[in-house]
Amino acid sequence: QVQLVESGGGLVQAGGSLRLSCSDSGGTFNTYARAWFRQAPGMEREFVASISRLSINLDYGDSVKGRFTISRDNAKNTVYLQMNSLKPEDTAVYYCAASRGSSRNTEEYRYWGQGTQVTVSS
Repeated sequence: QVQLVESGGGLVQAGGSLRLSCSDSGGTFNTYARAWFRQAPGMEREFVASISRLSINLDYGDSVKGRFTISRDNAKNTVYLQMNSLKPEDTAVYYCAASRGSSRNTEEYRYWGQGTQVTVSS
């Protein structure tokens, strides 16, 4: 069973950095692709980044490309999102998710974490 727990969110000034982590205690970490999504108040959930099981395929949303980096450590059962050059419009609740295959579509992801708040002040 996949059990996802995010951490690392917080308040940061524009231009700053944060690193989010998502751990999976379910014992099946290596069998799933992983992704990060975000959702701002009143907005739909937005794709941020995804990474395949062996980190071969990476994909990023247009709004974060060049600023965010997704990675995973299969030995630690953890996926990361390094966020640099943060902007106020990056403010949202960030969710990690797991799926059999990498996708930008929220409906492809069966497992979700509870979310972690990221707030970027101007």
